[in-house]
Amino acid sequence: MANSRLGGLFSATCGVLLLVGCSAEAGSGGAASDDATPYSATAAPTATPSTVTPPAGTGDVSPHPYVGMWVTADGHIRQMLLPNGRYDEARGERESAYTGSYQVVGTRIEYVDDTGFSADGTFDGDVLHHAGYVFYREGSDAHRQAREERG
Repeated sequence: MANSRLGGLFSATCGVLLLVGCSAEAGSGGAASDDATPYSATAAPTATPSTVTPPAGTGDVSPHPYVGMWVTADGHIRQMLLPNGRYDEARGERESAYTGSYQVVGTRIEYVDDTGFSADGTFDGDVLHHAGYVFYREGSDAHRQAREERG
């Protein structure tokens, strides 16, 4: 199955924690972050997962909320947003058709593929509008509804 490689790639990287977009608690002397804080692999510390700990007072750190598999309603295009700021896009039977990095600021995503081509998109809940396509978070209600509407 075409998703098997992407699923393995995602599960192999799930254990990596990134410390980005953390906000300081009131009275800690730090500046609180807002929704416009960029999420990027380049902003993450270069520590091994066993040495990464959240700064005092910030609570749990989790991957960016848009990390995961995004698919078109017909399943032809499948884009895995990895927690390390990379993406891997499959098209039809062609796995890793496009790979590169991404950065999220608020609900906007900016891509730069490994050849240098750039694109962008906008998230609306479990829907991603990108390059003239509509992607859905795999398994979401929006994805199920889009598949049902296709017939």
